[in-house]
Amino acid sequence: MLGRPLALAPEPGGPQVIGEVSGAAEAFGIHEGMRLGEALARCPALGLVPSDPERAAEAWERALARLEGIGAAVESARPGEAFFALEGLRPLWGNAEGVLRRARRALAASRGGSPGLRTRLGAGPTRLCAYAAALGGRPRRGPVIVPAGAARPFLATQPVGLLRGRLAGDWERASLPDTLERLGVATLGDLAALPDAAVADRFGEPGLRALRMARGSEGPLHPRARREPLAERLELPEGCSGMQLAQALRLLVDRLLAHERRRGLTVRRLRLGAQLSGGGGWNVEVALREASADRERLCLALEPKLEEMPAPAVALSLRALELGPPAHDQGGLARSPTERRRERISEAVRQARAAGGRDAVLRVLEIEPDSRVPERRAMLTPFPEER
Repeated sequence: MLGRPLALAPEPGGPQVIGEVSGAAEAFGIHEGMRLGEALARCPALGLVPSDPERAAEAWERALARLEGIGAAVESARPGEAFFALEGLRPLWGNAEGVLRRARRALAASRGGSPGLRTRLGAGPTRLCAYAAALGGRPRRGPVIVPAGAARPFLATQPVGLLRGRLAGDWERASLPDTLERLGVATLGDLAALPDAAVADRFGEPGLRALRMARGSEGPLHPRARREPLAERLELPEGCSGMQLAQALRLLVDRLLAHERRRGLTVRRLRLGAQLSGGGGWNVEVALREASADRERLCLALEPKLEEMPAPAVALSLRALELGPPAHDQGGLARSPTERRRERISEAVRQARAAGGRDAVLRVLEIEPDSRVPERRAMLTPFPEER
């Protein structure tokens, strides 16, 4: 199938943009994130494959578990893509080539050796550099490894379209590479040569972030916390909806709360998924305002999401993405007002990050208060949590 022009269809109820595309579709100038109408105009024979985010998330979770099994501390923002540092793994698996060979075997084991599924691996000083190295690798050759200090020369020849999907944010950020191409900025080297003030004036913060990435400068990795899978799945006899689906959800909640791996902890964030009767899948994440292990509270938060399901379901799944403190946790009797205030602030930070991600709560750190350049006066850093 990958020899034909194919793309993942837009998710039901989501923005009308296509997902990942095959190599044959890329030959028509089609890329991930393009509007559906524009993609069909460029290639009327483009085939649309229904997306199954729940199945993809489960398969990717198995792959991440295999990578963590070799000792890698993995950062993964979306299924199919992961970054990890090599330095700590060199004593275990040798040089960079040895680490990547071990990672390739681990990923092959996670999918049971299924033919037709290829893994692209590369190494570099930054995320963007490693991503470009992985795309430039060939199956019969060794992985591309960019040494430290060579990030900017290596990226200079890469197309600016490499930034697609690398700038998290709204649609304006996603369209920034297209705007740069229309302005004649074809490569990352052309972008890196632009003055900071001009980029900031035209594109704002997303433009400055893209400029830093093109110059080979990125922040440190933020590996995910290792966790044991805590999920339940229920096969339905036929396509269900309405009250039948609500009853199935309540059964899943009971099973999740009775799971031995929960160990009395509360639940802060969940993912509700379904396999649709017409093909494809659907999922949605739910963040609780306060971590809880109460059955009724979890059902009240999850049941309204069933109305967003685009079609009857033949299977329903529920996964705990983030756990909270123990359900029987009690505070001390004698605490100062300052300690109680810090605890409340820390809990508010955790709730906001559970709903909006790691960058949902930041603080302003002064760097050069007297600088004439506004961008140099202060920077945003993660807000620390009190444990």
